[in-house]
Amino acid sequence: MKEVKVLGPGCKRCIATAEMVQAEANRLGIPVTIEKVTDYAAIAGYGIASTPGIVVDGKVVHAGGLPKPQDVERWLAA
Repeated sequence: MKEVKVLGPGCKRCIATAEMVQAEANRLGIPVTIEKVTDYAAIAGYGIASTPGIVVDGKVVHAGGLPKPQDVERWLAA
């Protein structure tokens, strides 16, 4: 199971990012747990200055703006 964290204050882009990750995981048949991290200190701890950020299995894979679906697929399949 992939552990995914979506880092951000809970804005529309952060919500859309979490939904996109879940939709891609469902499409690929990959089980995921998605945790939304909204605490600014925790987000800064990942070195993220621009949200939304995505962490997959402890590794920061994206920061700032909506990710492309093909990128989400690549991160989940890795």
